[in-house]
Amino acid sequence: MTPRVREILNWYGSENPGVLTNMARMLNHGRIGGSGKLVILPVDQGFEHGPARSFAKNPDGYDPSYHMNLAIESGCNAYAAPLGALEVCARDYAGEIPLILKINNSDTLMDVKENPISALTSSVDDALRLGCVGIGFTIYPGSTERKHMYEEIAAASREAKKAGLAVIIWSYPRGKDISKEGETAIDVIAYAAHIAAQLGANIIKVKPPTSHIEQKEAKKVYEATGIRVEDMAHRSKHVVDSCFNGRRVVIFSGGANKSTAEILDEVRGLAKGGAFGSIMGRNAFQRPKKEAIKLIHDVMDIFTGHE
Repeated sequence: MTPRVREILNWYGSENPGVLTNMARMLNHGRIGGSGKLVILPVDQGFEHGPARSFAKNPDGYDPSYHMNLAIESGCNAYAAPLGALEVCARDYAGEIPLILKINNSDTLMDVKENPISALTSSVDDALRLGCVGIGFTIYPGSTERKHMYEEIAAASREAKKAGLAVIIWSYPRGKDISKEGETAIDVIAYAAHIAAQLGANIIKVKPPTSHIEQKEAKKVYEATGIRVEDMAHRSKHVVDSCFNGRRVVIFSGGANKSTAEILDEVRGLAKGGAFGSIMGRNAFQRPKKEAIKLIHDVMDIFTGHE
């Protein structure tokens, strides 16, 4: 146990030994284990966006084993996926990498801009059966269905933590009163991250924020207090600070498809601002494996200061 990992675990004093052990398993695993940083491979895009949109660019990705191998070979801290994909691979790779079961999912076969909500597709019992270290859950702050989602994760979180599993919340703001630009606005992302922290998330996943400020009342405060939002370093620092002054692990998604240079430039800003890492899916697995591994390693090197 490194001093940095022990420091992070000390922030979670209300958790039982099982949760702390599973958090330590993630923080201590893989190529950057012990650094206090996390790089996780999530592959829920097949469910969320459809198989062709997700895997046609790299047809190897139609096989769930490919993603598990990619996560292991690149030295990721953990691998996250829905129930079906983990059931295909969990036995063959038991113990080789910490697993996160994404227990709710949505699809794009119905347009639900005003009231997005994911369906519960698996359970804490499934996570325990598959040997997972934690559960993943998506919330959509701003949705008309947010009350239902907050209550669902409150119940799932209690059950997961009682069983010793860590809780990872994907917090993606969207809804009828949030513009498309506002979904990644700095004030909205910081608010979404804070909501996840208040819901008891051990690890929080949000999108990298832009400099746009969506809410009129928030804009007044940002301007009056001089909160800096002009670059990614300052924006990511503000998001991390918004999660109990940096006492919760906040990691950022890879976002939309980008060039390698754009991804690494964004990661440099996130790292400079104190982000705890990345949870990068399609920007990794849609590339050929050799290229994907190099990208993941470059991201790891930036977060650990070894670029």
